[in-house]
Order: sequence, then structure tokens, then C-alpha cells
Amino acid sequence: MPNILSVGECVPLNIAIANQKGEKVSLKQLLADCKQLVLYFYPKDDTPGCTTEACEIRDNWKQFSQLNLPVYGVSPDNAEKHQKFIDKYGLPFDLLCDEEHILSEAFGVWVEKKMYGRTYMGIARSSFVINSCGKITHAFTNVKPKGHAKELLQSLNASD
Repeated sequence: MPNILSVGECVPLNIAIANQKGEKVSLKQLLADCKQLVLYFYPKDDTPGCTTEACEIRDNWKQFSQLNLPVYGVSPDNAEKHQKFIDKYGLPFDLLCDEEHILSEAFGVWVEKKMYGRTYMGIARSSFVINSCGKITHAFTNVKPKGHAKELLQSLNASD
């Protein structure tokens, strides 16, 4: 069982994966212009839970922006699926394509899952707030999609 990264640990800054435009980006590049960012891992575009989570972040985008807090979603979907998901729901943030599970494995969120008696590998829904030094300041595991955007904002406001 992989260990999910936790508060105080450094993240893999140099892993580069594509965004929905097909542009390769690393966490180091994404952190270059901000004090911190949110990286949230989710299983699959356009599924009920993942849509709820993404739309709640969208609906709270003004608060994330006021905190100067960019948000990036990560799933195994490809750039085309990500762009369709963004367009369909008007998402104001980038989605990263972790088709080879490189980033999710590095964060320890690519795990064995079980549903309806079937065992398979997938993403454990998790979110991380990462500071400009590449350290995790907040970690959320076993995330429930509904209410997670508010949970993120409350924890960040409480730590100011």
C-alpha cells in the first residue's frame, strides 16, 4: 500500500505532465508565480462525484482567487476529455493529464480499490495545498466531493 504524502513532506517538483491544452507543466513551473496552490486528485472526468467536486470549486472560484490560490485538478483522463469537461461545466482552472499515473503514484494516491467485488487500480480522491517551497501545508484524504471546496477554503482561512 503506498503512503500518501502528508503535511510537511516535499512534493515531486520536477514531474511534468500535460494540461488540457497538451502543454507539459511541472509543479515547479506552476508554483513559480504563486505562494501556494491546490492540487486535487480525482478519479474521472464527467462522473457524478467528480463533477460535483469540480463544480463546487468553480462556484467558489472567487474565494480561491481572493486568496491568490490557483487550483489544478489531476486525473488519468487525456487532454481531449479534460477540455470537454472544462467546456461542459465552465471550469475556470486547468486539469492535468496523469495518464501514466506518474504524479498520482508520487503522491501515493494511485491505490488498489474495490467496488462491487471487483479490484482495480485508481485514484484515491485527495487534495493537497503546496507552498512555494514545494512542501505540503494541508492534506485531505478520503475526500467527499460534496462540500470539499468549502472545506478547503475554511482550512486555509483558519490558517491565515
